[in-house]
Amino acid sequence: MKGMIENHKRAATHLETAAKYHNEAVKFHESGEHDKALVCTVRAHGHTIIATELQREFLKYQASIQ
Repeated sequence: MKGMIENHKRAATHLETAAKYHNEAVKFHESGEHDKALVCTVRAHGHTIIATELQREFLKYQASIQ
């Protein structure tokens, strides 16, 4: 179970980082720096993918113990 707690913490960290990059993308779009916004969007997407994989691991674990 300790590993699953760590997975939750890691997923939360990646989601927080994704949110940070999305907020940066907004600022860049507002200032007309669309290339920089794109870079932030791609980074946000990467962190979201990692968080999704961690969540999937947790769900597999939950399904296996029920």
